[in-house]
Amino acid sequence: MEFLYEYGLFIAKAVTIVIAILLVVGGIVSLVSKQKQSKGNLEIDSISERLDDIKGSVDNLICTKDELKKKNKEQKKADKAAKKAAKNNKAEDEKGNLYVIDFNGSMDAHEVENLREEVTAVICIAKPKDEVLVRLESGGGVVHGYGLAASQLQRLKDKKLPLTVSVDKVAASGGYMMACVADNVLAAKFAIIGSIGVIAQIPNFNKLLKKNDIEFEQHTAGQFKRTLTMFGENNDEGREKFRDELEDVHQMFKGFVQEHRPALAIDTVATGEYWYGSKALELGLVDTIQTSDDFLLSANSDKKIYSVKYSVKKNLAEKFGMSVSHGVANTLMKLWHKTQIIPK
Repeated sequence: MEFLYEYGLFIAKAVTIVIAILLVVGGIVSLVSKQKQSKGNLEIDSISERLDDIKGSVDNLICTKDELKKKNKEQKKADKAAKKAAKNNKAEDEKGNLYVIDFNGSMDAHEVENLREEVTAVICIAKPKDEVLVRLESGGGVVHGYGLAASQLQRLKDKKLPLTVSVDKVAASGGYMMACVADNVLAAKFAIIGSIGVIAQIPNFNKLLKKNDIEFEQHTAGQFKRTLTMFGENNDEGREKFRDELEDVHQMFKGFVQEHRPALAIDTVATGEYWYGSKALELGLVDTIQTSDDFLLSANSDKKIYSVKYSVKKNLAEKFGMSVSHGVANTLMKLWHKTQIIPK
């Protein structure tokens, strides 16, 4: 009896703590949800200056006084020549700018809202000699979200701005849908590329409901308003229609990739498989094996490099929601990694 009493007391305390936490969280969400959403800010920072600072710091650490004196003299001479050329309206026109946009995509591709602002900003300020680099990381997600993201990159192409996409880790499925729009696709040697396929899955609890004598009703107007359902009893006709819809999307995906990379053997690569950078280069999915860091270092001698970032300051409710979603996403990513090949 004493054990049951203590056990019941423990359960009561646990339930009380859980209820208290839920009440506090609910109160916080209710309070901050009334806050007005802040307007976004466009930030443009010089990557060239940062790279030059790194180079200067390294020189100060490893060069002798004589070597530093010689390099400073050479730099002053180069700066003087650049200023002289600028007076003749030559240097700036020939050099141009490289604008860098970062896109780290999630499943729902909500990052496209910032991307559209960043693309608009670049289009507004870009000159004929300018170029754009998109540092892309995404394993894909919803079709309509990544379709819009790819369309945003197409806006740069339509304005005749040379577009390079760099993939250091992964551009798969919807991520590759975006990447293939570029004039030039770079990938790190072990970056994951491809996955030109479509997947959809849905659990069905109909048998569980029947086992517990729970009825479920669903009414639709239109033969295929709902093909598969989570709680109703699915049939072969609905399954076949669902598969047809997936195949239609896959054909659209293949056509989109083929349009932007016409030399690609699309039936060979559009199997849903992914490849690492070196193999992706052999298959024609990418153009060069190179990291974004090396690309920027090379470009710094010819271009002035600027990062373009649009961000919205989130209120407390949005931060809370993002922390919860990130926790769920991290859990799912850990489960996904358990099924992947890890080099040892």
